[in-house]
Amino acid sequence: MAKSFDVIVVGAGPAGSLAALKLARAGKNVCLLERGRRPGEKNMFGGLVHYTPVLSELIPDFTERAPLERHVYKKTLAFLTEDSAVSLTFASGAFDKPPFNGFTCFRPAFDGWLAAEAERAGALLLNNCTAEKLIIKDGQVSGVTVKGREGELHANIVIAADGVLSRLGRQAGLRDGLKPAATGLGIKLLLGLPEATINERFGLARDQGADISLVGATGGMRGGAFIYTNRETVSVGLVVHLDALAASGRPPYEVLDGFLDHPAVRHLVKGATPLEYSAHLIPEGGYKAIPRLYGGGLMLAGDAAGLCYTNGINLEGINLAMTSGVLAAETAIEALEAGDYGARFLSRYRKKLAKSFVIKDMKTFKHAAGMMHRENIFEKYPRLLANIMEKLYRVDGRPRTKLLNLIRREALKEVGLKGIAADGIKIGRSLL
Repeated sequence: MAKSFDVIVVGAGPAGSLAALKLARAGKNVCLLERGRRPGEKNMFGGLVHYTPVLSELIPDFTERAPLERHVYKKTLAFLTEDSAVSLTFASGAFDKPPFNGFTCFRPAFDGWLAAEAERAGALLLNNCTAEKLIIKDGQVSGVTVKGREGELHANIVIAADGVLSRLGRQAGLRDGLKPAATGLGIKLLLGLPEATINERFGLARDQGADISLVGATGGMRGGAFIYTNRETVSVGLVVHLDALAASGRPPYEVLDGFLDHPAVRHLVKGATPLEYSAHLIPEGGYKAIPRLYGGGLMLAGDAAGLCYTNGINLEGINLAMTSGVLAAETAIEALEAGDYGARFLSRYRKKLAKSFVIKDMKTFKHAAGMMHRENIFEKYPRLLANIMEKLYRVDGRPRTKLLNLIRREALKEVGLKGIAADGIKIGRSLL
């Protein structure tokens, strides 16, 4: 099989499908390659999609047509020790009316819907089709060889949205291989519960949803946990640093089982039916780990471009991926109209990203990746908070201590002066 296109997009995730949709809407001949039997089959996420501008601009009525579960009304940040939890919950009336700030959904359904939108606009979707190698002509990319439909596909430009491992990005020399210290493993379990039970346990009504982020839930390893409510299911999972998991010698399911058995989690998922278990690699190197994003005839988007970050509270990826896909498509459209597919012209893509919230946010939290390697954050500080709260609320006939004195005493006991100073510098650099 040999066929030519204006653009080949590799990977029918959110970045790739929105790139293909943008290109098809502009009348370009675009092919969208998906290695799975259907878009979303090989992907997972905890379940959050926010009201990102690029999605609402391309599909203004996506909130009515997309396969969404609930709108996020309540957000909670919790710190866990072995047998206690300290949490801060924010519920806002502003989140409970249109335009909603965010939604829970299933990745397979959402990815499939986005790819179908691209098809409807005129993109050619090829499933069961793995892009194996880049075709190089006159020093720049001019297509890919494919496995599953043996042959070659040619194009003026290739947009690689082929995930965190990005075979094509590595072949082009734009990025290195996997670095465990800068990579997370997302582990998710989908649990079935009746809608009424979910509403009662999470304090919800109607289409309201809850988003819970948890620190100290990974058995001392660097990482965090999440719980999202869907209509009749709950998405529960962890994100742990790959090198920390390897050093622990523990299998991922064992870490997840320990989290599910925590008193603060156990009652939320009691009686639930396990429906699906999945795992997925996540780029967590942040701003400093962004590779070169373009070369002659090639651009990287989404996880392939390392566009994911955490600031210690939020893990942002899908909104960055969708925006990068649209900006890569915009650059491709300009290149096709100019007839110039060289690296110098495609460098416009990096400049577009730099002007968008994508690079600006990643730069704002560029030190957060270093902060997330501080072991104290995942074990000692949750225990410190729990100790302070326990002593504040315990009634045992002993004289009480002033709050500041209590905090100082417990902090020195749990972390120590040197630890507080070192952690303060890291946290301050990442947040200020």
